[in-house]
Amino acid sequence: MRLYIETRIRAGLGTVWDRSRQPDEHKRWDLRFGDITYLPCAPGEPQRFRYATRVLPMVTIAGTGVSAGERERPDGSRVSALRFSSAHPLSLIAEGSGYWRYVPDGDGLRFLTGYDYRPRWGRFGRVADRFLFRPLMGWATAWSFDRLRLWCERGISPERSLLHALAELLVRAAAVLAAVAAAIALVPDRSPGGVVLAAVVPAVVAAAALLVTPLPVTPAARRALRRPPGRAHGADRAGAESVPALLGTLEQP
Repeated sequence: MRLYIETRIRAGLGTVWDRSRQPDEHKRWDLRFGDITYLPCAPGEPQRFRYATRVLPMVTIAGTGVSAGERERPDGSRVSALRFSSAHPLSLIAEGSGYWRYVPDGDGLRFLTGYDYRPRWGRFGRVADRFLFRPLMGWATAWSFDRLRLWCERGISPERSLLHALAELLVRAAAVLAAVAAAIALVPDRSPGGVVLAAVVPAVVAAAALLVTPLPVTPAARRALRRPPGRAHGADRAGAESVPALLGTLEQP
């Protein structure tokens, strides 16, 4: 099942292009990558690169990739395609491919991605990917896209938006802990009302902590579109979600 993420960014196409295509800019906002390094290549050749992600304090998973971009398209949009692979034994992802599209839309653009990959580790890997890793990757991509949006639209740096997210997470966690402490305090009260409050209060507060909309300055995966728009939106939109032909020109690294 291919992952699809889309967000709308009220910023210039060139700004979003540069911050997603330049390695030093890209790794600042994308949770999926700790480091991205371009490798030497001849003029006109697809760009090869190395990427790395730290999954544990002493464990870094690395891989290689190749990408190409089209800056000038007849409809005014741009596209970037890539293929990637990792030989690291701890990498669930063996190889994959994907694309980014930059589609002008009024005073901004639709920035969207579609990508897929082949998991390793046999049946265990397929099950782990379907129920854990792939949903996590989808969430991380959507969260990162909103982080990029805040940077391009409001000038909130990726580092600052991460601090906003951590602070808000701490506030939500503190609210849940306070509710649990209040419930524990009600345990000695054997009255029906006390028992009900001890059970209901933490559940209500926990639900609120999960469902309350994040602050406007905090990245949120829920703001991104996770499914391609239907064809009811028009042929131009439906076509924007198709896999670009550029991807077929790239060899697996």
